[in-house]
Amino acid sequence: MSIEFLVTTFIIVATPGTGVIYTLAAGLARGARASVVAAVGCTLGIVPHMVAAITGLAALLHTSALAFQTLKYLGVVYLLYMAWATWREKGALAVDEGAAPRPASKVIVSGILINILNPKLTIFFFAFLPQFVSADEPRALPRMLELSAVFMLLTFVVFGAYGVFAASVRNQVVSRPRVMTWLRRVFAGSFVALGARLAVTQR
Repeated sequence: MSIEFLVTTFIIVATPGTGVIYTLAAGLARGARASVVAAVGCTLGIVPHMVAAITGLAALLHTSALAFQTLKYLGVVYLLYMAWATWREKGALAVDEGAAPRPASKVIVSGILINILNPKLTIFFFAFLPQFVSADEPRALPRMLELSAVFMLLTFVVFGAYGVFAASVRNQVVSRPRVMTWLRRVFAGSFVALGARLAVTQR
């Protein structure tokens, strides 16, 4: 395992994106446990991209404009839905102390969808992993699976750390309705901005 791979992976994972924002929102709204569950969902959302890259399906997204555009706009629509739900206090940043906790399955599914509906992640795996696997590597498939597992582990650890940190300041934030209102606006705006960025990305 090269230090270059670990450093590059950490930078990519730690850079704020849809998964980080979702995990932060879960930590602020529902605490540390919810943030860890959200991190699990976002991590599981990497699996289809990993499989696509390893089996060569990413090449289809790279060469087929229709396939890429279809997945891309599904992702845009979902991010806009997340923005709307957050703005309406029904999404990732909804706080209701008297309500039953949001089922872990729903938190995980939302996290999975956030990462699945991002074609750039598949192409990233398609372009990123081969750089760290030698062309004459006799165990290329196990090697790519190993690197993918490390990528997923770092994703879970970093996202979980973001979420737990957010949960640690939850009481100070939730007790201030005006702060929560602005946070909802910021998170909703972030989902819109990420959706817009995804909409204009090219293969």
